[in-house]
Amino acid sequence: MDRFACISVFVAAVEEGSLVAAGRKFGLSASMAGKYLGGLEAELGVRLLQRSTRSLSITEAGQAYYARCKRILEEFEEANQEASDNAATLRGRLRIAAPVSFGALHMGDLVAGFLAEHDQVTAEVILDDHYTDLHTAGIDVAIRIGRLPDSGLVARRLAPCRMVFCAAPSWLALHGTPQTPADLRDAPRLAFSGAVTAGDWSITDAARQVHAIAGPLRAQANNMQLLLSMAVAGLGIAYGPTFAFGPAIAEGRLVQLLPGCVAEELVVQAIYPSARHLPSKVRSFVDYLAGAFAGDPVWDDFQRV
Repeated sequence: MDRFACISVFVAAVEEGSLVAAGRKFGLSASMAGKYLGGLEAELGVRLLQRSTRSLSITEAGQAYYARCKRILEEFEEANQEASDNAATLRGRLRIAAPVSFGALHMGDLVAGFLAEHDQVTAEVILDDHYTDLHTAGIDVAIRIGRLPDSGLVARRLAPCRMVFCAAPSWLALHGTPQTPADLRDAPRLAFSGAVTAGDWSITDAARQVHAIAGPLRAQANNMQLLLSMAVAGLGIAYGPTFAFGPAIAEGRLVQLLPGCVAEELVVQAIYPSARHLPSKVRSFVDYLAGAFAGDPVWDDFQRV
């Protein structure tokens, strides 16, 4: 039997809740639909659906297989649609992964803007600070920040991600404004625990000497926006990306420390599985992001004042 037809019947049976309905969808009798399903299970050597005369339920193996098959059928349908109209109209679901704080702060307007231009595209955005495997999770494009392992994925640079030391005016009023990296040596730190090297704080002075900042850890959190709130409240010094702290510095709620020194600079990148046969919706979305982030990012405006 044709495997694609078997997979189609299997997916339809799961979604329709019965082999009768699945067969009807493809002009097959219930018995023939059952043969398609049985043939697929025999080929795989695993039971996908438990069925009786009155009910049908999916097995654990069937659930995992369904998720993958569903994605395959969706991509096949999208490929047919794109080919039929020469990709003039983008359509289909776009699955996007991004870090929690960056996504919450900066991706909403961008996704909304892209969807407004392409009304037949839908989006699912997954925010997670852990690196998700794009293949197994069915992710079309992921936004990632920092150094990436050599994974065979395609990366496109979108924007710089500059790091900054900062503190609230209230904290500086009590403890003074640091003038050298040594002045930060014993300062209470507010750290992002989700960083790959959460305790590695360093800054380079004008003489190109690198200084490690390792004061007492006052608080840590796995959410950058929470750290921002604690920093604004005057709990200690914070070290993190300007995409999170830059607007608060521009507004005067935080003060950049040691602006004459240089902190680490990372990069915001769009990651996708392959440049070959890249769906038009993915290519267009990545191009849209690249255009939106062209030039210096808006969150670094405080450095140009």
